Amino acid sequence: MPVSRLPPFSCFDGHRLVASGTPDVAALALKRLRADNAAGPLLVFDNATGRTRDFDTRGSDAELLARVTEAFPAAMEAEADATAEDVPATPRGRGRPKLGVVAREVTLLPRHWAWLAEQPGGASVVLRRLVEAASRAGADQDRQRRHSERAYHFLQTIAGDLPGFEEAIRVLFAHDRAGLEMALRSWPEDVRNHALRLAFEDADG
Repeated sequence: MPVSRLPPFSCFDGHRLVASGTPDVAALALKRLRADNAAGPLLVFDNATGRTRDFDTRGSDAELLARVTEAFPAAMEAEADATAEDVPATPRGRGRPKLGVVAREVTLLPRHWAWLAEQPGGASVVLRRLVEAASRAGADQDRQRRHSERAYHFLQTIAGDLPGFEEAIRVLFAHDRAGLEMALRSWPEDVRNHALRLAFEDADG
């Protein structure tokens, strides 16, 4: 089952989510809303940061898309790659893949070497396993912090006047999903769902 991921940008008309997708999708949605004199406020959020991004929507759709492509070349190139026909993968040759192992000196105390000698797989295997575990733990903490910060920026912009805002922020930074769902239960559905996704899901782009 594919993992759900946040699209790069989301466009809101007030508390209603109008469109989510690549920069061109959000920009065109914003252009339509402005042309229709939507009630607003009209906001486009960068889901990687939770902050708003503005687009110059003057002129034709083609002119708008040209500006978006110039401003976000990486995102637009990634979208083009995703919609292109799949290219058959090059068959891998026989034999074990190269691990890219680099030999360097490691200095430890005698008791550390003694402990390593007792572990299955040898010192190198154990050391690699410990480094991998530590790096994953640090990466998880960093990702959790970034997710909380981007959800905070989104909520501060769109929901600062909603009831229970301060409690929602408190449980957000406590990384308490159940508590956040409870704090947001009476909020507009699109705001609630988007905040939860920002707080707990990875974003594309």
